[in-house]
Amino acid sequence: MPDYRIVLVSPKHDGNVGAVVRSMGNFGLTDLFLVTPCEITEEAYKRAKHAGDILRAARTVDALDQALEGCDHLVGTSGIITHGEKHYVRIPISARELAERTRESEGRIAILFGPEDTGLRQEDLMRCDVLVHIPASVEYPVLNLSHAASIVMYEIFQAQPRHGGPRATSEMERERLFQFFDDLLEAVDYPDFRKERTKVMFRRMMGRAIPTKWEFHTIMGVLGDAAKRIKRLERDNERLRR
Repeated sequence: MPDYRIVLVSPKHDGNVGAVVRSMGNFGLTDLFLVTPCEITEEAYKRAKHAGDILRAARTVDALDQALEGCDHLVGTSGIITHGEKHYVRIPISARELAERTRESEGRIAILFGPEDTGLRQEDLMRCDVLVHIPASVEYPVLNLSHAASIVMYEIFQAQPRHGGPRATSEMERERLFQFFDDLLEAVDYPDFRKERTKVMFRRMMGRAIPTKWEFHTIMGVLGDAAKRIKRLERDNERLRR
């Protein structure tokens, strides 16, 4: 099984925290980070049942950046989605799709759950590689925090890892790929007012794909070579103009 980290961002009810921890124990996950949580009282340990050790070992931090250190893929969750290709930040995949796509990953995957009342902030979602949404009745579509987390963890547990090609998970490699894409945008004089949006779109697209290491390096090579060739042609043309 890949190395999954559960990150609860500003949970407001420690009973929910305990229920999430119990599900972590049920489905074999142990890495928990709490970002500016509510007070963790005895109620949380009662809800955690026999998974209390996971709660005792949980890391409590003051900022999301601290919870994401060492993570290679970031997965956001949301009860709200927006239809239409232009709203790429909230184009989701299902929990089952996430489990299937990440079951052979080698790195650490952080799964973020937001506060019970507001969910993850837009700026937090912008940082994520992929968004997971659990469909529910249109009359009451937003799930309780612990219920949503349990469904995601269940799907992860069900998608047992199988032997296959290694996955591209190195954070450094991912950032190099995105830098090559940025270089290509610069090389083709991509309009400044569209750059940031396009960069986030590319990051999100690659997050949904979760390519193999071979696919990852192939894409990186194509982007890098294209940017270098365009820049070389520009230099050659500049010399000719002189």
